[in-house]
Amino acid sequence: MADQTHVLFVEDDDVIREATQLALERDGFAVTAMPDGLAGLEAFRANRPDIALLDVMVPGLDGVSLCRRIRDESTVPVIMLSARADSIDVVLGLEAGADDYVTKPFDGAVLVARIRAVLRRFGHAGGAGQPEEPESSSAGGMLTFGELEIDTEGMEVRKDGQPVALTPTEMRLLLEFSSAPGTVLSRDKLLERVWDYGWGGDTRVVDVHVQRLRTKIGQDRIETVRGFGYKLKA
Repeated sequence: MADQTHVLFVEDDDVIREATQLALERDGFAVTAMPDGLAGLEAFRANRPDIALLDVMVPGLDGVSLCRRIRDESTVPVIMLSARADSIDVVLGLEAGADDYVTKPFDGAVLVARIRAVLRRFGHAGGAGQPEEPESSSAGGMLTFGELEIDTEGMEVRKDGQPVALTPTEMRLLLEFSSAPGTVLSRDKLLERVWDYGWGGDTRVVDVHVQRLRTKIGQDRIETVRGFGYKLKA
């Protein structure tokens, strides 16, 4: 298991859990599969997986609550699984700290592609927990935007001199904005650059992450340009 990417998979449906576990293992992942949220939390703390796949509707501790508990302890990437694309659970999961979501029923190849995309943007094949710097961002050094300081080499952010805790996805999003301050970035462009989507994705992922980032660096720092996207105020 040491040389494999370790996936924690929490799903209460026996058929889906077993079939997905087999599919992931065939693709080279090591999988710990749990039927409920409490068992999933125990497995997370015991094994410290590289990525977590959490079904929204699981007994004991639902997937959204489990995501919050994991996020309180770790920046490990989290993908939520939801049975309905239009469900409020999707937004709740993202607001709880999930990095992406996949709608059930899902194609195994699509799930694997999404897992690998998340791991790539986290800068590892095995969950090191630090994001890769986007190609378009500054080559290094300190960027300053008013009270906001971004260390693009140390991957650290400070506001008014105080450290700001960002998830790797939030950090990548901020680096994209800071690489072109004042330039409007569309949701599709951000999906491509930050989430590594080579295809159309749900822009709610972008919107929720932008809102989460605003709460940490200042509501007015990222401006919404209606009909076009977002930009960082220089």
